[in-house]
Amino acid sequence: MESIQVKRVSDTARLPARATQGSAGYDLYADCFAEILPGEIVRVKTGIAIAIPANDVAAFIYARSGIAASFGVSPANCVGVVDSDYRGEIIVPLFNHGDTPFLVEPGDRIAQMVFAPVFLPKLVECDTLDETARGNGGFGSTGKGVPHNEF
Repeated sequence: MESIQVKRVSDTARLPARATQGSAGYDLYADCFAEILPGEIVRVKTGIAIAIPANDVAAFIYARSGIAASFGVSPANCVGVVDSDYRGEIIVPLFNHGDTPFLVEPGDRIAQMVFAPVFLPKLVECDTLDETARGNGGFGSTGKGVPHNEF
């Protein structure tokens, strides 16, 4: 796949763009004003829609590290998924984890969109699964994590 069609659904929308040659994601820009109060979720319009031509690819919407680290604002759903058959406007639900209001203005970079392959296996129901050393050990079962300040 060499191209993805992008449609402006608003006259003021900015097209997604990569910030640098090495950027994996395309910046998504706000197409509206919004104030996100602490603890609040606001759906921020981007003014664009996309057409992914095959179901073995999806667009994933991730936080921008700058606003997440500096202001505590990130997508409310952690990672958004734009399926190949969705043709509506991309809207990013932003959550303010911080303690001060966060203002969004049209043209602000609010998230990043990364295209990635999607593996679609055939799911087969069964009565048993093969055994592994870990078994059904869940959260924390492989040992404690090392705190980031102890290297």
